[in-house]
Amino acid sequence: MPRHTFRLKVGAPVMLLRNLATHKGLANGTRLIVEALRDRVVQAKIVTGAAEYVGTSVLIPRISLSTNDAGLPVKFVRRQLPLRLAFAVSINKLQGQTYDKVGVYLPRPVFSHG
Repeated sequence: MPRHTFRLKVGAPVMLLRNLATHKGLANGTRLIVEALRDRVVQAKIVTGAAEYVGTSVLIPRISLSTNDAGLPVKFVRRQLPLRLAFAVSINKLQGQTYDKVGVYLPRPVFSHG
């Protein structure tokens, strides 16, 4: 489950967490830039993904997400946006992508040879 609260602003980079419409370029891991915030949807522009969809403006609705934890006696369901702020990229999502500039944040030494 994604975070239950986060602050979105116009111009923020976000990543899609679910396959909404793969035939329209809305697949898991697609990067978007927020263009407008509406009551029940977020309007965003596709930045990465299939070349024919880059630059396309799309609407991202709230969807029902539920827990699959067998240890809980109750199934929790909540409606929320399937988005995550995308200031950082995991190594698994990074494979196969090309970037002009990349920053690495290392708060403590990671190399043993200096």
